[in-house]
Amino acid sequence: MSARAVRTEKLDLRLSPTAKRRLEAAASVASRSLSAFVLESALSQADQTLADRQTFVLSKTKWSEFQQALDAPIRPLPRLQRLLTEPGFFDAVPASTEKR
Repeated sequence: MSARAVRTEKLDLRLSPTAKRRLEAAASVASRSLSAFVLESALSQADQTLADRQTFVLSKTKWSEFQQALDAPIRPLPRLQRLLTEPGFFDAVPASTEKR
């Protein structure tokens, strides 16, 4: 028997009557409650949206190239170093702080 996750969180949603009727019709066709249908649909879309940020597939050659790039020695980037060490625009002291 699989353990069911305890549902303690709530999500409120405002929608038009037309959108609600459409979701209810789809839930009915899928033989699901409206809540179950919306939750499953939203989670499925979330999985699709996040998929390319969680897993990526490379051929053996590309994986090897990726590993080599990760293992390569750090190369100096003087312009980036200068950018990160120089004061930024908002760090500059105003030229004149006199009151007029």
